[in-house]
Amino acid sequence: MERIELTSYDRIIVACSGGKDSLAALLHLLECGAPVERMELWHHDVDGQGPSFMDWPSTTPYVHAVAKHFEIPCYLSWREGGLKGEILRDGVPTAAVLCETPTGLVRRGGAGPVGTRLRFPQVSASLSTRYCSATAKIDVADMALRGQDRFLGSRTLFVTGERAEESPNRSRYAVFGPHRTDTRDSQRRRRHVDHYRPVHAWSEAEIWAILQRYGVIPALPYQLGFGRLSCALCVFMSVDQAATLRHIMPERFAALASLERQFGCTMKRECDLNQYADRGTVYTATLARPDLVARALDHQWHGPVVTSRWRMPAGAFGESAGPG
Repeated sequence: MERIELTSYDRIIVACSGGKDSLAALLHLLECGAPVERMELWHHDVDGQGPSFMDWPSTTPYVHAVAKHFEIPCYLSWREGGLKGEILRDGVPTAAVLCETPTGLVRRGGAGPVGTRLRFPQVSASLSTRYCSATAKIDVADMALRGQDRFLGSRTLFVTGERAEESPNRSRYAVFGPHRTDTRDSQRRRRHVDHYRPVHAWSEAEIWAILQRYGVIPALPYQLGFGRLSCALCVFMSVDQAATLRHIMPERFAALASLERQFGCTMKRECDLNQYADRGTVYTATLARPDLVARALDHQWHGPVVTSRWRMPAGAFGESAGPG
């Protein structure tokens, strides 16, 4: 495809999970000369600014630290009540979305059809079955774009870090094209939004290489042996990840196991969470670094996010259990 003319956009939004691929997308844009003064980082807080339930406590402060280092504004968005609220939804609509903006907090939605979940998202490529991605991330970003009039009458580039190597499903994603929220042909509310996946064709080796060039310290779960930065308690977790998570966050793991019994429906189809974790082995890197475990479970980021002594994390090129 032709080179994207980055300077033709009024705003460049990078959806930043804190994972290696979204960071690589950000760094690639900087290497390509993207105007920093037009860039924004958007991070979706899966736990909705509430107590830690599914996600790593250190992820949001890590993303804030990355944004501060590169002098790019960072705006959070989240589903009210977080993913926990949707999992426990019983006879009420899906909760509203809140998003930070340059002028304050915006709230949208929350008045849709009444429904009930009372079960965990299930392992599936379908976003209606594996509803966590849509509820906590995709729909949140869409509502944040649609809910801000500053995107009307201007050109916006929305950047995400999906890679073809991750799964057959992601290999079919378009590298560039109109975003779902694009209304450039509308006569009433014209919003030009393009969706760009700049690292779609990259290998994992290329991803780590650009992080090393910039000296960006990988998020702490990578250093503990995890190959992917999804939710900590992701429905796609492997047996070794389950064993590791039960070891480092036993109370949270037990809470999910209790909900399985309450729902009468397991997160993994073949067995309950404790049986699943029993089949795995705690990561060696996790056992060796209790100091990093403590930092990964901290709600603040301490220290720099770049280093001149960059090291490949223990989770690199390992198992990358996560959404397809």
